[in-house]
Amino acid sequence: MLKSEIRNAAIRDVIALREIYAHLHPNEPPVSEPAFKSALAHTLDDPTQQLIVSELDGVIVAVCTLYIMSNLTRGCRPFGLIENVVTHKDHRRLGFGRQVLASATERARQAGCYKLMLMTGSTRPETLHFYEASGFKQNKTGFQVRF
Repeated sequence: MLKSEIRNAAIRDVIALREIYAHLHPNEPPVSEPAFKSALAHTLDDPTQQLIVSELDGVIVAVCTLYIMSNLTRGCRPFGLIENVVTHKDHRRLGFGRQVLASATERARQAGCYKLMLMTGSTRPETLHFYEASGFKQNKTGFQVRF
């Protein structure tokens, strides 16, 4: 497995992040750079969100978002939620996705979270195996409303 630098995203990453997120939902129309930059700035300013990137030789190759959510149960310990895990299509199966998930897991542990969750809409066996091999267990039923 190649070793990359794991760090928090910065506003300077706007172009690279806009490109990598296009790999997550390739059939969606692209978001304009100004709109993306505004959303990125809002994300970076939100203390409940951490945008974790894997950078290899100056190129962002994987990313995930970690949310640390306040909670009134489980001794008022927070919980974590991971969203938007994506690895650049040219860098898949090299361990970069696992590295950002490992960082998110450790950050959630350090924040005192009692659990860390992620959901995927994928039913592809390789995607499900990836999450299981990264330490996640499929043990709940998810529901959502889309707008």
